[in-house]
Amino acid sequence: MTKKKNGADRTAVSGVQKMTPSEAFVETMVANGVTDMFGIMGSAFMDAMDIFAPAGIRLVPVVHEQGAGHMADGYARVSGRHGMVIGQNGPGISNCVTAIAAAFWAHSPVVIVTPEAGTMGTGLGGFQEANQLPMFQEFTKYQGHVNNPKRMAEFTGRCFDRAMSEMGPTQLNIPRDFFYGEIETEIPRPTRLDRGPGGEQSLNEAAELLAQAKFPVIVSGGGVVMADGVDECKVLAERLGAPVVNSYLHNDSFPASHPLWTGPLGYQGSKAAMKLISQADVVLALGTRLGPFGTLPQHGMDYWPKNAKIIQIDADHKMLGLVKKVSVGICGDAKAAAVALTERLEGKALACDANREERSKKIEAEKAAWEKELDEWTHERDPFSLDMIAEQEGEDGNWLHPRQVLRELEKAMPEDVMVSTDIGNINSVANSYLRFEKPRSFLAPMSFGNCGYALPTVIGAKAAAPERPAIAYAGDGAWGMSLGEVMTAVRHDIPVTAVVFHNRQWGAEKKNQVDFYNRRFVAGELESESFAGIAQAMGAEGIVVDKLEEVGPALQRAVAAQMNEGKTTVIEIMCTRELGDPFRRDALSKPVRLLDKYKDYV
Repeated sequence: MTKKKNGADRTAVSGVQKMTPSEAFVETMVANGVTDMFGIMGSAFMDAMDIFAPAGIRLVPVVHEQGAGHMADGYARVSGRHGMVIGQNGPGISNCVTAIAAAFWAHSPVVIVTPEAGTMGTGLGGFQEANQLPMFQEFTKYQGHVNNPKRMAEFTGRCFDRAMSEMGPTQLNIPRDFFYGEIETEIPRPTRLDRGPGGEQSLNEAAELLAQAKFPVIVSGGGVVMADGVDECKVLAERLGAPVVNSYLHNDSFPASHPLWTGPLGYQGSKAAMKLISQADVVLALGTRLGPFGTLPQHGMDYWPKNAKIIQIDADHKMLGLVKKVSVGICGDAKAAAVALTERLEGKALACDANREERSKKIEAEKAAWEKELDEWTHERDPFSLDMIAEQEGEDGNWLHPRQVLRELEKAMPEDVMVSTDIGNINSVANSYLRFEKPRSFLAPMSFGNCGYALPTVIGAKAAAPERPAIAYAGDGAWGMSLGEVMTAVRHDIPVTAVVFHNRQWGAEKKNQVDFYNRRFVAGELESESFAGIAQAMGAEGIVVDKLEEVGPALQRAVAAQMNEGKTTVIEIMCTRELGDPFRRDALSKPVRLLDKYKDYV
């Protein structure tokens, strides 16, 4: 039966048929359920673009192609389906590299379509010519280059299949003249892997370790979210009575209201989570690569348990034991593995059953202590931050402490919210305050750590789930890289809410100048016009907040405008110049100067 959406035919043709390569490309997208793409129109793919609409595919024109890549990333992470990005050959494609790198480290099934210069001009240095495959080879799971128009459907379908099977970006590179002509082809049907729980032997070994554990701790990672396995993780955690910590920047991998939830590890994470995992004798790393940035010391604690046995479960066998030495490595789906382990523990006598009540009280006490500390941690207490607070008390206007603002935003968060955070000092401190009840709710630039991420990514998330509130956090430095996409949200009725922390500095790097370079500030200061005013000039709503009691109501008002009136709002929070802890203190060393002319720069 033919499915139509707004007059579009959403059923791919079947059987071998005559068609143009453009039609083969578009029909393969239809077969894979594509309804949305992000990019900027270009002559290189215009023949195919001409038939997007009758195929039921919306191309959302963006301000900059990096934004398109981030939107595709957000779309994929929230929907669990492919995110699509396309652009003009040459500069339009090179603009996407950063976004595809971020999607790679987020394990997002993004398909980037890269039309390239025509085959008859290749190597002649023609207009917008570039060798586009090497640009993305570090950040894609598969690169399909259409080397003959007759293979258009084949390579297109393979890119879709590989993005899902390997959970990462793939590149479809198409010479622009290959969209034209007449071919005879068949549209391939999507192939999706049915992932299993892992090998019998390794699952049995893991179950035996868990049965012997007196203080098991579960790390719930991004793989749990991608496998839709949060409920299965809960069942396993409840059987063990084990505290559950979120892996770094996967705060949505376990519900914050659950008694066994303890919060995220890693930079600016939860002290409760860190103190509890430090006591573990067995760590079950479920769906996580245990990346180095999420296991480094934090809050002055080297919390990773040195003598614990580690069971690591990951769908990519190359991640097993890569960062942390493991006792058992299981290559499998996080959801299926959790089910398999729960089944193996059923009816077994567990060593941890004997101290279940004692561990429960310890979990509760550590969480309560951390919440109390957060309530009392109203501002940063290092000498630089105290100096900045004192200095700004004498300035015109009110300046709010970032930690107080983050706590108020947390309290005002709507249900079913999706939050994206940019990179930077205040955004990283937000890790302590962001809690979620359901998966596919938290979007961050992961270990690639690029600025300009939050706004376009949450626009993509909103396009995938228009019924959910979408909120972006950004510092003023990162905001400057992406604020143009406010126009995309306004132009194409994809309403979102952005919270911009206006502290007039590149905070994360400035913190290094404080700690290592004796407060010699180079290129760190940012003076800007009103971001709320700029937003209004772009057709969005703008709110300036300089009183603590206005933070929560401003967020609630903006979300109501987003959900009820379809309006995008930028909330500009006027913050002090205080700074939280640096990303990592081991990343820099105190300077040494050997030339006389620089001897004072130590």
